Order: sequence, then structure tokens, then C-alpha cells
Amino acid sequence: MTQSAYRAQLLRFNGDPAQSPHAAVFDEDGLLIVEDGHVVAAGAWDTVSTQLAPGTQVHEMRDKLIVPGFIDSHIHYPQTDMIASPAPGLLPWLETYTFPTERSFADPAVAADTARFFVDELLACGTTTALVYCTVHKHSADAFFSESEARNLRMVAGKVLMDRNCPEFLRDTAQSGYDDSAELIGRWHNRGRQMYALTPRFAPTSTEAQLEACSVLAKQHQDIFIQSHVAENLAEVEWVASLFPGHRSYLDIYDHYGLLRPRAVYGHCVHLDDEDRRRMAQTRTVAAHCPTSNLFLGSGLFDFDRAGETGQPVALATDVGGGTSFSMLQTMNEAHKVARLTGHHLSATRMFWLATAGAAQALDLADKVGTLAVQSEADFIVLDPAATPLLARRTSRVESLEELLFAFALLGDDRAVYATYAAGKCVHQRDRERAHAARTAKIAA
Repeated sequence: MTQSAYRAQLLRFNGDPAQSPHAAVFDEDGLLIVEDGHVVAAGAWDTVSTQLAPGTQVHEMRDKLIVPGFIDSHIHYPQTDMIASPAPGLLPWLETYTFPTERSFADPAVAADTARFFVDELLACGTTTALVYCTVHKHSADAFFSESEARNLRMVAGKVLMDRNCPEFLRDTAQSGYDDSAELIGRWHNRGRQMYALTPRFAPTSTEAQLEACSVLAKQHQDIFIQSHVAENLAEVEWVASLFPGHRSYLDIYDHYGLLRPRAVYGHCVHLDDEDRRRMAQTRTVAAHCPTSNLFLGSGLFDFDRAGETGQPVALATDVGGGTSFSMLQTMNEAHKVARLTGHHLSATRMFWLATAGAAQALDLADKVGTLAVQSEADFIVLDPAATPLLARRTSRVESLEELLFAFALLGDDRAVYATYAAGKCVHQRDRERAHAARTAKIAA
């Protein structure tokens, strides 16, 4: 196969920056070599250039920064069209906007069209892997996976399960949810780069029978993902306690049904106690921290100090449409501020780790994505420090890697993503997309 090579600044990680000052590996003049969708080599130009095959074209990007593709650990593709919808809190927001919007996915054409736009947005923001919620409709998962497969992306998704406390038009049953999920697992899990997530929406919208059905599926398929929500909002926590009396905590309900384990990911985790956090650490269950959503809905502040002290695994997430941006850079921006409000300093270097190698490690995907390691899947993005006049002015004055990454995190958004690559293929190029949009607008005018 023909090699491709990219000469740029390179960032990758060999550990958690919170635990080691040398966890971030930065090459100011670096080279990334890709072949057959995988990384062949990455490192300093002087060292790695000797591995270039004769005739390999080297793409010169020395004014830009290559990092592993971003990983979004919690996002709802059906909520794309209701992002930025006003509501006084989580539960009214679900009833007023979320459920009516998801009803439209009964039409397969709506699901396919939304999936296409959604994936375009992810790639424009540099997100190459995401844990995605579909709707209760089985074909909504088919639509998403079909779109992802067509682009050869590493994605995780699942049909939502809800058999109570939701509108009748979005309700399945314990049996139909089991049957649909089993069929989708058989069709999509580990098909190419697609992976399946068993997806009970959250405890209050599933009966004990449905959670038991999830337990059975989880035992039958040890390598699938599990995704849901926990302890996002105080009103929600109180509601769950009334629905499931006798459990020590909200998290304990999922534990009771065997739904805490590696590759299990729970959105928010704001209102947990240390016993919950330690239990997540023991079972390697991941907390998906969704700062823009938690601020938008007034749900609360995620506690990084307690997460760190208890060993709770954490990854970053946008939670669109409760979240207000598809951009993981904007998510870092808000994560930093949430951390400061709880007395914690979250460095930019660690935020980039949480969105790449740290997320991959937490999600049991460290050998595949979130890295530029040899033989890993070549999912990476090219960041442009001169993407906007303000970003260019700030980055021209940085004196360290931390300052550079902090500028990207606090001032960056989709405009900072110059290009996105999946399995070694360019799947988004900013200037090309801008030119296409300009041509389309001119024709429409």
C-alpha cells in the first residue's frame, strides 16, 4: 500500500498528565506516517523520516498541530435539531423538546438525513469516535451505523430503550427492546469499525423487567458497550429514589442489574457520593463529564477532585442537544471553568488527554484510537493555530505547550480544525468545505 506522510507539530500521550509531568509527548518538527489506514510511525522528523518509503509524498503542515482524533463519550444524534432549546430544567426539557423531536424519527428518511448532518458536524469539529444515542426506533440505529460505515469511522451507538414514563409513541417493551437490541448487536457490533452500545435511556424510563432484559443481554455479549445516564439533576435523583425504593443510590440500581463494568459509560455523574465513585472505579465504569449540558440545564458541577481521589474513570462529552456545542474544544473550555468553580485546576494538557488517549483508555479502546502509536488506527486531526485572528494573535505569543493547548481549548471551535482524518483518509477539510458552502450560497442567491 502507498504511504502518506504529514510533517507538522505532533502531540500524543504516554500517560495521564495529572500523574506525570512527562505524559505529553510533543514534537515541534514531527512526522506522521500512515499506511493502509494505520499509523506506521510518529515522532521527530530527524528520526522518523528515515522510515519514509521511496516516493512517499510528504504533506507539509509545519505551522499546524496534529493530535489524535477527539472522542466524545456521550452524545444524542436525534437531538441535533433541538440543540439550544430553552427550558427551566432537565425533566421539562425532555417533555417539551426531546420527546417530540425524537418522535419524528419514526420516519426512516428523517433518521438518515439527521445522521448525515450529525456525522458531518462531528467531523468538522474533529470528533472521530463518539458514543451515540439513537432513538427507540430500531431503524434510527441502522441509519446512524450506515452513515458511519460509509465513512469508515470508529463509532459506538445503540437504540434507546424506554418502556415507561415516556410518551406512548416512544415506548417499547421489555421484550421488544430485548429483541431489537439483540438483532442490532448481531448486525452491527464489530462489523468493520462499528460497535454496539446497550442503551437504556435512564433508570426512570425502564421498568425492572426491561433492566433485567438488559442484564441478560450484557451477560450474553461481554464486549459490547453499555450507556445510560445517572445523577444528572437533583429532581431526577429524587424521582429515581421514589421509583426504585430499597437501593442505596441511583448508581446502585444499575449495579444491581450488572450494568457496571468495563465499557459501561454513564453520562453526567454530578450528584454521586464517594461510595458510588469508588464503585465505578472498582468496576472500571466511566463517567462521561458533560460540562456544557450541565451548565445549560443548571444540573450541577462535576467534581474532578473527588473523581481523582476515588479513582473514578472520566472522559469528556458534549451531550448534544443538552450540550450546546459539537466541539470538544468548546467542551474543554467549559470543563475548565466547571473545575475552577469546584476549586480544581484542570490543565489544557489534561483536557486534551481526556478527549483523546484518556478517553480511549477509559473506554477500552486504547489500542485502536486516541493515539498515534504504531499500528493504531490512523484517526487524527490537524489543528490550525491561526484559524481566527484572535487565536492567531494569542498563539503567536505562547511560550509553552500548555499555553498553546490552552489557547486552543479556550478560543477554539470547529474553525480551528483544519482537517480530520479517519483510518488515514481525509474525511473533512475546512477550506474545501468552506469553498463548497460559498459556491452553494452563490448558486442559491
